[in-house]
Amino acid sequence: MSVITRTVEYTAADGTVFKSTLYLPKNTVKDLSGVLVAPEWWGLSEHAKHSAELLAEQGYAALAMDLYGDARLTDDAAQANEWMTQALSDPTILAERTKLAYEALAAQPEVNPHSLGVIGFCFGGRVALDMARRGMDLKAATSFHGILGTDIRAEEGLIKGEILVEHGGADSMVSMDDVASFRREMDNAKVRYHVDVFPNAKHGFTNPQATHNAEKNGTDLAYNEEAATKAWQNMLNLLERTL
Repeated sequence: MSVITRTVEYTAADGTVFKSTLYLPKNTVKDLSGVLVAPEWWGLSEHAKHSAELLAEQGYAALAMDLYGDARLTDDAAQANEWMTQALSDPTILAERTKLAYEALAAQPEVNPHSLGVIGFCFGGRVALDMARRGMDLKAATSFHGILGTDIRAEEGLIKGEILVEHGGADSMVSMDDVASFRREMDNAKVRYHVDVFPNAKHGFTNPQATHNAEKNGTDLAYNEEAATKAWQNMLNLLERTL
């Protein structure tokens, strides 16, 4: 199935223009369930856009989110870190940017605004989980090799949907101690959640570009096709059950 794409623009209070990309099934009907896709720290990458395209092929309206403005993208870790650090410097920044993306997807004429979920990769995994932690009306939130630590703690009754964490057991950036801490946070808040751990998978394991990015930047990333395939199917199963 081929898909339809269009750019969805919206503007933050500080004047920053965001250019997210919407993917729709070719034979689009009304009342599609929508999925927000939060990219890695590199920016609005091919990986995020391809993931949104795959979701559209499954019948969802998927919005690959621009989190930095002007659809910025880099493969330089220092630049990516600068952008991510700026976005995290004030908790209101990502709160506004993700709310704008959420509202933009909900407002699309093909989308059922009451049937939305979010997925995210690495930095985007934290973005996705924090959207749920803030109490946004999301039926499901999935983190792929995401950052699990956050300044926002889950509170009982605030997370509305189900949480899924797909984690690499060989991830040197997010440890199994971080996973244990995340489990305690979710248990204390009585959240419906599930964690899958792929023993040999490293950080970035879903991104076919991860190994190249690791070599370019001297970082501990690697693509793992087997883990990526299983993790993606686990996420699809969650969406099928909740959306």
